[in-house]
Amino acid sequence: MSYQHTLALSARPLPPLSRVLVSLALTVAAWELRHRTRKHLSHLPTETLRDIGISEVAASIEAEKPFWRA
Repeated sequence: MSYQHTLALSARPLPPLSRVLVSLALTVAAWELRHRTRKHLSHLPTETLRDIGISEVAASIEAEKPFWRA
């Protein structure tokens, strides 16, 4: 397969079902990342929060958000 042929294949839009599945996978990945980072944020010591410029109250509010909320 030539390079031009490969580029032409990659330029085609995905079929509808594939687009839905890719979108779903990206959403789940974003949710998992939010869950993980909020969990870590809730365990950071006060000194670290101060170093990164986040108050304890703001960190607590962010950590308590459900994973599906941005």
